[in-house]
Amino acid sequence: MKTAAKTAEIVYDKPVVEDGAAMWKLVNESTLDQNSPYKYIMMCEFFQETCVTAKENGELVGFVTAFVPPEKPDVIFVWQIGIGENQRGKGIATGLLRELTNRTISDDVRYLEATVTPTNKASKALFKGFADKNNVTCTVNPCFDKDLFPGDDHEEELTYRIGPLDKQ
Repeated sequence: MKTAAKTAEIVYDKPVVEDGAAMWKLVNESTLDQNSPYKYIMMCEFFQETCVTAKENGELVGFVTAFVPPEKPDVIFVWQIGIGENQRGKGIATGLLRELTNRTISDDVRYLEATVTPTNKASKALFKGFADKNNVTCTVNPCFDKDLFPGDDHEEELTYRIGPLDKQ
């Protein structure tokens, strides 16, 4: 008799400060914009309610850092999503967004926003797909022109706005 192979479960949770170094390492092994280690430790300490980790067998395999902008109290703004290279395509990013919105969507916070460069196909598909799964709209508008960034290697950033979302 054959038995099905058991797959490891992904656990989504609030980050702890000890996760900051693993988040930084995951980013530095990817093509994501690099921030200082301090940024990740700070997000884990001061933004636990609006950040999510994804762990498999206790090891960080993904994360989302986010916050509610003071000027937009109806928005949860996604700063960065990181998924380990060998974990991509498994739905972890969608799981992170689901956990984030389940935790933050309220009578006050009804929209999820993120900025995405025009050539970032994976992020565009993620956010549009998340809107479709939640039966809400995803609007795309200009945010930061490429001329705002130093050097010539950064594209413009477009705002993806998803919602209005309801608590699931």
